[in-house]
This record gives sequence, C-alpha cells and structure tokens, in this order.
Amino acid sequence: MDSVFHDLYEKYHQEIYQFIYYMTKNRETAEDLMHEVYIRIMKAYERFEGKSSEKTWMYSIARNVTIDHFRKQKGWKDKIFANFDWDRQSIEDTKPMPEEVAILNDDIQALYQCLNRCTTNQRSVIILRYIQGMSITETADILNWSESKVKTTQHRALKVIKKLMEDLTGKEGRPIEEIPMERKRY
Repeated sequence: MDSVFHDLYEKYHQEIYQFIYYMTKNRETAEDLMHEVYIRIMKAYERFEGKSSEKTWMYSIARNVTIDHFRKQKGWKDKIFANFDWDRQSIEDTKPMPEEVAILNDDIQALYQCLNRCTTNQRSVIILRYIQGMSITETADILNWSESKVKTTQHRALKVIKKLMEDLTGKEGRPIEEIPMERKRY
C-alpha cells in the first residue's frame, strides 16, 4: 500500500492541491484538507473498484472533503462563493499558480473575476474542464453527474461568463473564445 500511496501522491498531489486551493482560496485550509483527502484515500483504496480512473476517484474525494469542510461552517454556500477569489497571491510553490499568471494578463484576470460570479456548480465545471484540463467524462465522474449535465452546466457557465465579460469590458474587449483559460504548465 505504501508504494501505491506514494505513486498516487507523486502523480496527483499538485493538481488536487490546486483544485482545493481554488475552491477554498486559503493555503492553510487547502493543506489541511489535503491531509483529510489522503486519509480518506488510504482508508478507501481497498474498496476502489476501478470504475473510474484513480485520478477522477481522487478528485471526487477532494471535492467531497472540500464541500464537507464548508458544510461544517455556518453558511457554507456563501463561504464557497466568498472564498472563491483569484486575486490572492500568498501561496508558495515551485511552479507559478494560475492566479499568478493571470495577474500578468488583464483579460485573464477579468475572466477570473467573472468566474467568481458564477454558481458553485458552474465554477466547479469550469475549473475542472478548463483549468485542470479534465474531459467531460472525467468531470462527470468527479461530480457524480451525467455527461449531459456537465455539458449543460458548462454551456450555461460560459454564457454567464461571456455576458459578464461583455459588461466588464464595455463590449470592447476580446471575444471570450480568444482568452486562454487553461493552466500553463511550466
């Protein structure tokens, strides 16, 4: 189990940490929640049936741990919305985080501001699909949704973001399709 756990940690730790960080907007909270994620992984690994990839299974656990964290707090839905801020730069890492790269580009920064105004489900889909680079199938597995629900939520989220971007830029900015959302790999 130790070698399996080590392999999972090496492969997915950074991505899952960043996902939790995006949702909580707090480095310390993300670190604490990562510990809980790995405790749940160790406890549940023998029951992992392989119906999805290990990656999507781990993302599901991370999402559930994060939601459980917010549920324990009063007004968890409001906290998710309030905590989802892309302007924070206090995280230290060997690779630049997406929000650090975004500061260099006004279009991306405006896009992330608009993402803040989407629903929690819309933000989850956009983070998983465009920032984490997950497929529709992987996103559906992680969220425990149908693929059609992911597609519908993604469509609605992009529509909301496009409208907000038009309002923010006074309809003079670049079309949303031209703004790269994916996380740059360094």
